Amino acid sequence: MSLSNSLILFSQSATAHSSSACSCQLAVSFSNFPVSSRDYSFSRNESVLLHGGGSNLCRRFCGLKLWILKSLNLREGRHRKHQPLNELITRSEHTFLSDERGFAEETRAADLRPEEKILGSDLSDGSHKVGDLLPPVSKQFVDGLSDVQRGASLCIAVVGATGELARGKIFPALFALYYSGYLPEDVGIFGFSRKNLTDEDLRSIIASNLTCRVDHQENCGDKMDAFLRRTYYIDGGYNNRDGMSRLDERMKQIEGGSKANRIFYLSVPHEALMDVACTIADKAQAPRGWTRIIVEKPFGFNSRSSYQLTTSLLSNFEERQIYRIDHMLGRNRIENLTVLRFSNLVFEPLWNRTYIRNVQVIVSESIAQTKKYSDEYGIIRDIVHSHILQTIALLAMEPPISLDGEDIRNEKVKVLRSIRKLDPGDVVLGQYKSSSGNKNGVTLNGVDPTYCAAALYIDNARWDGVPFLIRVGTGLIKHRVEIRVQFRHVPGNLYRENIGINIDLGTNEIILRDEPDEAILVKINNKVPGLGLQLDASELNLLYKDRYSTEVPDSYEHLIHDVIDGDNHLFMRSDEVAAAWNILSPVLEEIDKHHTAPELYVFGGRGPVGAYYLWAKHGVPWADD
Repeated sequence: MSLSNSLILFSQSATAHSSSACSCQLAVSFSNFPVSSRDYSFSRNESVLLHGGGSNLCRRFCGLKLWILKSLNLREGRHRKHQPLNELITRSEHTFLSDERGFAEETRAADLRPEEKILGSDLSDGSHKVGDLLPPVSKQFVDGLSDVQRGASLCIAVVGATGELARGKIFPALFALYYSGYLPEDVGIFGFSRKNLTDEDLRSIIASNLTCRVDHQENCGDKMDAFLRRTYYIDGGYNNRDGMSRLDERMKQIEGGSKANRIFYLSVPHEALMDVACTIADKAQAPRGWTRIIVEKPFGFNSRSSYQLTTSLLSNFEERQIYRIDHMLGRNRIENLTVLRFSNLVFEPLWNRTYIRNVQVIVSESIAQTKKYSDEYGIIRDIVHSHILQTIALLAMEPPISLDGEDIRNEKVKVLRSIRKLDPGDVVLGQYKSSSGNKNGVTLNGVDPTYCAAALYIDNARWDGVPFLIRVGTGLIKHRVEIRVQFRHVPGNLYRENIGINIDLGTNEIILRDEPDEAILVKINNKVPGLGLQLDASELNLLYKDRYSTEVPDSYEHLIHDVIDGDNHLFMRSDEVAAAWNILSPVLEEIDKHHTAPELYVFGGRGPVGAYYLWAKHGVPWADD
């Protein structure tokens, strides 16, 4: 008799005896489950009846099912850098029986008699004799578990879900991760705000901003529908504690009692941040898995307010749970800083005061880009405190002992603590003024600077005496985001006369450009073809759009993936935040105390004239095209 399609049937006497001990209701192919001959016999109609050990079998079956689900859930959540979750699930399905101890504990297989141990029988003939042992659990059995409803293994809540940032950046980044397989299929996405909306309302709001990758559009519509079905809305009302309690209950419903992890993205105004974080800690942390919160900049307005915010966060969360996000640090150029230095022998030996003349960090926003940034916090608090100083820290740090996030942060904070406090005399502040015919629609009469140029010095053995010049501004003539490392002149250069009058034009440079076109450029001197000896400064150009055909992920997508993965090296730690404020405090105090008026510059121009006097003071020419 072929048993390949038979089902385990329970007689009335068998089920009556074992019903209290077995609550698992699942039909299973008999040939896919291990069982010894003492647990079954054949009836006249060739059905299989369980008796004697039937209740033990049922217990073992239930235990096996629970163990498999737990094993898959644990393996899905393991730390796998840049690996889609669906690959992890497939791998788990083929290796779940490798943990024999866990299998024995859940299924009570250790209680089987020696002759009942599971054997790998040959199924080529498609039949078994009564008394034979059946084969091990097959992959078809595991595939059958897909019909068993499982709770979400990861829940992500966006607090402030109806804001511009959430609609335009956060939800699209989450969908991009889901579409590419970097979020689990059972993920739960939650929107939380004070507006009276439904699940369908939120789905309609965010659907228009969701797009699939240009380089692969397979099943785009299906994936988008699946993502929206996994998106839910919670009306927080005006009492954060009650609202968070409702969010917690909804999350528990979606999680279904599984060991789920939770991420809270706090896209809220700065003044509401501490209250929201406190209520999350009290009411909505994951009961069994880990909880992480993402905090948007600015991280305070000065040293004092930042200290209060940090103290509040650390009173409710551990440092490893807090991810302070700056979207500009999620750009590919930032990751390339450490790759360029530590994986290329040609650069690392030159990365010091002996060979490098100066370093320039430039974030120049044109008229078209000006509205991207808010004047509410000023250019110093909004960009210089986090993005600029973090860029310098990554560029100037010593080699970490590993690529672990904490090891990299340890080296970054050493650099920040070594940076000399910013002298107000080494800072030029500017503010754009309106010009006739300006119709850009941005605020032109604010009191905070829209331009900042400064010279920083790192007092350590590697960088002593090397100026790090920063230039950050909005409403300028050209849109450019780049880092320029200028090298010293060649001592006793034999070709000095062939370079021309301005020897600075022949300076070697490494340029890491983010915008307008992402590229790595190396500026060198070479001979112009032809008779005579004339030198020309040329650029060895690695233009990303020509070299790589893949679409570069958005910075929010990159950083949220790092949060899920537990990689925190691009997020500021509390001591880094404090060290950065310590650098900028003298300038901020000077502005507040003396009401320093920024130098005006034409909207759409090159910036304040004072910036050119600044580089002359430090003997460094700005790298203007």
